[in-house]
Amino acid sequence: MPSAATTSVRILIGALTVIVGVTYKNYRDLSLPGKRPDLDSNEYWGPKLEKAYKENIAVLPYDISVAPELIADLKTQLDRPLKLQEPLEGVGFEYGFNANELKKVVKYWRESYLTKWNEREQFLKKFNHFQTEIQGLKIHFIHVKPNKAEGKKVVPLLLMHGWPGSVREFYELLPLLTTGNDKSDYVFEVIAPSLPGYGWSQSAARPGFGAAQVSVVMRNLMLRLGFNKFLVQGGDWGSLIGSNLAALFPDNVLGYHSNVCGNMSPLANLRMLFASFLPSFYIDSQYAHFYKGVGHLFRTIMEEMGYAHIQATKPDTIGSALAHNPVGLAAYIIEKFSTWTNEEYRTLPDGGLTKRFSYDQLLDNIMVYYVTNSITTSVRLYAETMNSSQMGLNLDSVPIYAPVGCARFLHEITHAPDSVLANKFRNLVHSTHYNEGGHFPAFEVPQQLYEDFVAYVKKAFA
Repeated sequence: MPSAATTSVRILIGALTVIVGVTYKNYRDLSLPGKRPDLDSNEYWGPKLEKAYKENIAVLPYDISVAPELIADLKTQLDRPLKLQEPLEGVGFEYGFNANELKKVVKYWRESYLTKWNEREQFLKKFNHFQTEIQGLKIHFIHVKPNKAEGKKVVPLLLMHGWPGSVREFYELLPLLTTGNDKSDYVFEVIAPSLPGYGWSQSAARPGFGAAQVSVVMRNLMLRLGFNKFLVQGGDWGSLIGSNLAALFPDNVLGYHSNVCGNMSPLANLRMLFASFLPSFYIDSQYAHFYKGVGHLFRTIMEEMGYAHIQATKPDTIGSALAHNPVGLAAYIIEKFSTWTNEEYRTLPDGGLTKRFSYDQLLDNIMVYYVTNSITTSVRLYAETMNSSQMGLNLDSVPIYAPVGCARFLHEITHAPDSVLANKFRNLVHSTHYNEGGHFPAFEVPQQLYEDFVAYVKKAFA
C-alpha cells in the first residue's frame, strides 16, 4: 500500500499535469486565428432615401475654397476679448492648454495667419483635390501622381491620417513619396483621403459606422480609382483602419506600414502584461527605453486619455461645445500636438509647440476642422469603434499575411514590441526604432518617416 507521502506526490503531479494541460489548451485557444468577418461591401451609410439608392461613380475635381463670409465671421470671433483664467503658478501644460500660450496662438491667428489667409488657402490647394461617392458618402481625397518616375517602379499607396489630424499632416511627406530619387527604386502614386466625417468627407447618417466599416469604404475608394492592389500606410486611426483593411481584404493589400502598430487581441494583451514583468523575454534590451511597462501605460491613460472617454461616450456634447468656437477648438486640438509629440513638453509654459511645428502648420490643421464644421462628426468615430459591436468582430485576432512594417518613434504614446504583434502580423518584415519623433511623424519628421517607408517597401517586395 503506497505511503501517504507517495499518494500526496501523485496527487500533486496529477494536479500540476491538469493545470499545465488546461493552461496549454487556453494558450492554444488564444493563439488560434480569428475568423474574418463578412462585412457588406455595399452597405449604404448616407442620409435616408425615399427611393432605391444608385451610386454616383463619378470622380470629380473638388474645390476646397472657403467662403469669404466664413473667414470674416472667424475674424469677428477672434476679435472678441479673451476671458481666460490665469494658469496656476509654475504650471505648464499639466492642466491642459496654458492660457498664456493660448493668448499668443489666438493673437497670431488673428493678426498674422488670417491676414495672409489667401496664401494659406493656396497652400492647402497645392495638391489636386477630388471627391467621389462611396456607399452613400461623398469622400474627399488628395491624389498625387509621381514625377521623376523614369526607371522607377510606381506603386499605389493609400495614406491615412487620424484624430486630431487631417490630410494637412501629409503636405511635407507627399512630395517625398511622389518624387523619384536615388534613395529608392520605388515612387508612389498617393491617395490621401479625408476619413469619413473628417474635413471635406461626409459623415455617416446612422450609427454603426466604426473603423471596420471605414476600412470597407477606403478599399472601395481605391477600387473606384482603378487600384486593385495597393500599399497602405497610416498612423492613429489610419493605423487601425489600415490593419483592418489588410485583414479583411488580403487580395487587395500589397503591404501595410504603420507608425502606430498595435494588437489588442487577447493573446497580445497577455503578452503585453508578461512583457511588463519579464521584459528581457520579450524586448530587445537596446530598445528597452521604448517600452515603459504597464505602470507607465496606466499613468498615461489617466493623464492623457480623458478625451477618448468623452469622445467614445458623449461625442456630440464635446462636438457641440467646440463647433464654431474657434478658441476652444484650437485649445482642444493643439494641446495634443504638445504632449503627444513629447510627454516632457507638458511641463513647459508653451507646451513645446514650436519645437517641432510652426503656428502656421498647427493652424492649417485647425482650419480644416473649422471651415468644414467637422469636429463633431470626427469624434463620433470613437463612439462608433469603442463598443461591443466592433470588438465583437475580433479583427485583432484575424492574421495579416501581407508584408508588414512597423516604425516606432520614441515619444509615441505607447509601443507594442514585436512579440506582442506576432500573432496578428505573421509577416513582419520591417521593425524599427527611432529616438526622435512622436505621434505625428509625417508632420514632425517627414524625412525620417519617408526613409523608413521606402526601406520597408524594399524588403516587402524583395
